Amino acid sequence: MAAKFLLLFIFQFIVCTSSRTLIQQNTGQNSPKVCDPTRFSNLGLNMNDFIYCNSSIPIPKRVKDLVDRMSLEEKVRQLGDEAYGVDRIGLPKYEWWSEALHGVSNFGNAKSPGTFFDDVVPGATSFPTPILTTASFNESLWKRIGQVVSTEARAMYNLRHAGLTFWSPNINTVRDPRWGRAQETPGEDPFVSGRYAVNYVRGLQDVEGHENYTSSDGNSRPLKVAACCKHYVAYDVDNWSGVVRFTFDARVEEQDMVETFQKPFEMCVLEGDVASVMCSYNQVNGIPTCADPVYLKETIRGKWGLHGYIVSDCDSIQVLVQAQKFLNDTPEDGVSQVLRAGLDLDCGEFYTNYTQNALVLGKVRESDIDNALKNLYTTLMRVGYFDGIPEFENLGKDDICSQDHINLAIEAARQGIVLLKNENQTLPFKSNLITTLALIGPHANVTTPMIGNYAGIPCRYTSPLDAFKQEVKEVIYEIGCDSVACLNGSLIFPAMEAAKKADATVIVVGLDLSVEAEMLDRVDLLLPGFQNQLIDQVAMVAKGPVVLVVISAGCVDIGFAQLNPNVSAILWAGYPGEEGGHGIADVVFGKYNPGGKLPITWYQNSYVGLIPMTSMPLRPIVNLGYPGRTYKFYNGPIVYPFGYGLSYTTFNYKITNSNNRIDINLDEFIHCRDINYAANVSKPTCPAVLIDDLSIQCASGKYNFELEVEVENSGNMNGSETVMVYWVPPYGIIDAPIKQLIGFQKVFLGVGESINVKFKLDGCKSLGLVDYRAYTLLAAGTHRIVVGDNLASFSLGIQLNSLPS
Repeated sequence: MAAKFLLLFIFQFIVCTSSRTLIQQNTGQNSPKVCDPTRFSNLGLNMNDFIYCNSSIPIPKRVKDLVDRMSLEEKVRQLGDEAYGVDRIGLPKYEWWSEALHGVSNFGNAKSPGTFFDDVVPGATSFPTPILTTASFNESLWKRIGQVVSTEARAMYNLRHAGLTFWSPNINTVRDPRWGRAQETPGEDPFVSGRYAVNYVRGLQDVEGHENYTSSDGNSRPLKVAACCKHYVAYDVDNWSGVVRFTFDARVEEQDMVETFQKPFEMCVLEGDVASVMCSYNQVNGIPTCADPVYLKETIRGKWGLHGYIVSDCDSIQVLVQAQKFLNDTPEDGVSQVLRAGLDLDCGEFYTNYTQNALVLGKVRESDIDNALKNLYTTLMRVGYFDGIPEFENLGKDDICSQDHINLAIEAARQGIVLLKNENQTLPFKSNLITTLALIGPHANVTTPMIGNYAGIPCRYTSPLDAFKQEVKEVIYEIGCDSVACLNGSLIFPAMEAAKKADATVIVVGLDLSVEAEMLDRVDLLLPGFQNQLIDQVAMVAKGPVVLVVISAGCVDIGFAQLNPNVSAILWAGYPGEEGGHGIADVVFGKYNPGGKLPITWYQNSYVGLIPMTSMPLRPIVNLGYPGRTYKFYNGPIVYPFGYGLSYTTFNYKITNSNNRIDINLDEFIHCRDINYAANVSKPTCPAVLIDDLSIQCASGKYNFELEVEVENSGNMNGSETVMVYWVPPYGIIDAPIKQLIGFQKVFLGVGESINVKFKLDGCKSLGLVDYRAYTLLAAGTHRIVVGDNLASFSLGIQLNSLPS
């Protein structure tokens, strides 16, 4: 995330005890808070002299008092991620940078870490990376994980081992399958990413009883911890063919910006009420995102009404000045650009070092600095940094790595795993029929790669080898490859010999951070080195059935294994977290029936030769021969589609109730809008209306429509199913998506059980079509609502009626 990336890896495990003089090895009682009379007394101060510590006064007045007490020099020293504090007014130092992508992490400022582990807190629960968690399509699971992570974070704060501001989640859209950071994200669908953001953020932030708010009290709603949705916006190129994120200019059409890139962030702010948004390194159409007032001040804070602060990706201002050379700015120019654009906090030192001189030179106003500080300290007031929050003050060591939390990590791994192939019902294995199991592959005994990046120190690891040893009498383990790179083919022969002896064989292959990571985009979609050869040769000689398990974030072209009759079953396990071994073994041996669905399209490797990663449009570019991107616009050959996933049981679908028509009456304020149709398709007399013109009706729910689907488990095993609902626009509209996910629900059904799954869908949001002018329109004509992979569907007519004159 930061330009000082290498330093983080060198120092992230070093505990800077010299800067941690306040560490107390307690059990959670007497949580640290600024407004503690004893603390003020130790500083030779009387807390009663400071209005900002009077909790009976509204937060805006308290924050104003705090900011007004600072000199200019003191103010600017609070604008970096390492806020230096002001001893004379009782304000301590604070490190804003902590991470909680899929568990509390010690990734952050190497010089002054916001979160760290040692003998007091040796680790925290490490859940699967978001790409696998998203594959569960279980919103309650997403929120529950957020709740557990924030509980552990709050306990670590009480133990003086963490802050209260966490720069997670990453909700960028996976536009290209080569992107190295896919593991951190919820996948390729902006709606799914938005729903993930809302639930995970709510899990991190919500204090029971304070979930709801009005626009007038949004800046006073208490927070468990403060989350951050990143990286805003159109950021998904790290390091590809010499193009790096620090200087990449993403050329984005407004249609894609509204429809795809901004959508998850809009949902995160409006529905998740996130406390922070992080702007990204890249430029968008020639302007650095952190210096664009349209994106920051006008959109995030203005249109969406952010209750919180905007932070830069680390060293972004330095990057703007030194790498991008934006407008040939001096450091003071760069600081003034981003401060005026609405950037409150610099993850870095440019604000700290240059803001005072920028003011002296007349480039910024002190009121701009004051506004930034007010946004920052309002957030710290809400999160209990000054006063504490009673519900969380007794959290301590026992609330970190508890058995309940570890069990949730196992459950998350189970729910995310996707069954891609299962010929002749090979899986699940029956323990009583398998006494000898060959476990083969570079990830067969994997530990640290299971937790991916932005991970802390886990409570423990359960590798596949550990887990399978609990299931069968004898496990014959052969690595098959010396590493994920798999450059040594000599290890394949011992693996083949093991498979010849065993009742069944499990091959665990895939990728790791040496192939896909921050600042490392992929060059192809293949398994590295001799991994394909390992799979083929082991499968060819194996005595029993062969199961392939792929550990990766991005898609892998395993078409050869998909078509290989000697490979009976395939599982995708993402990066499954500290308990990934349990999740895999439980699925293989039928302790859990897999119900995960792919949150990204699995393309054939040929895709990467068709389009450069730097091409930003999602729709096909016909004159260049570029295919579309994501399931919404790509219709070429694939290995597995978005939303794909098998089960050990079967499910039947039937639509039992639905709306079939929405009538919209036109008047002098609602006018017809044009849409481009294919030349051979008849266009309606009134093709569409602007959804903004229907704002009153949309807000009232007038154009909502309902759908009820009966789902029956018609197989022989209890299991889960994700009911996915897609919208297909009227036929013939140029550049419309092929289909678009508009709703999903996870259900768990016993054998023979059925359930009616109800969807109440907002017609204005679910049927909105973004045209090339970036207008969001409601098109007339016949729309189709499709459940699953065409398991059921119905037509929904949109009728635009002119009022009689």
